[in-house]
Amino acid sequence: MGCWSAENATKAYLKTIKMGNNDKEPNVAEFISALSAGKNAQVMVVACATAAGSPTLGLVAAAHQTGGRVICIVRGEEELHTSIDTLGCNASGVEFVVGEPQTLLLSEYRNADLVVIDCNLENREEILQVVQLSAGMRKTNTTVLGYNAFCKDSWQWGGSKTQFLPIGDGLLMTTIAAKVDHSGGENVGTGKRSRWIVKVDKCTGEEHVFRVRSSHGSAIIKA
Repeated sequence: MGCWSAENATKAYLKTIKMGNNDKEPNVAEFISALSAGKNAQVMVVACATAAGSPTLGLVAAAHQTGGRVICIVRGEEELHTSIDTLGCNASGVEFVVGEPQTLLLSEYRNADLVVIDCNLENREEILQVVQLSAGMRKTNTTVLGYNAFCKDSWQWGGSKTQFLPIGDGLLMTTIAAKVDHSGGENVGTGKRSRWIVKVDKCTGEEHVFRVRSSHGSAIIKA
């Protein structure tokens, strides 16, 4: 039997872990995939507290559309091997790194345009601060997502303007603006944001995710 596509693997994985939940509610992997693909993300980094799971599968699915890279940072060899086993054949689309996310995001991956952080990480706010500090090194805005947001006290994320999305075990989303270009080129720090709208067909239960350029925040809307 051949390797499933990332999209099919994502759906199968979530069907397994979300049995009994409302099928009409958007799930983490599908939302992250739609967000990443809509942003045309090229460098996608996920920092995991344990093994890689559905958020990483969502990034892999998006990478098939954008041609971008998916980097998964884990804490140790045990998490690395568990992640590879969990992702199966989709692990081939992921660059695994063992190390400290805050260090790696300031060096090798400072140009990441999408960063996904497990809120179960004790240093989650420190990782977010590193992404904020490295804004001057980037030419594009960086979207930061926190999953497992219902855990602990991760609601505010150090005072950042963060949107809470009731998807899965909770998602936090914030955009960190890149350095404003004062040299006469394109101003990438204008503060414009993407408003994400999720509409659900009442008859079929099918979800449609739209990205709308707006000066306002993000929103989840159900038809």
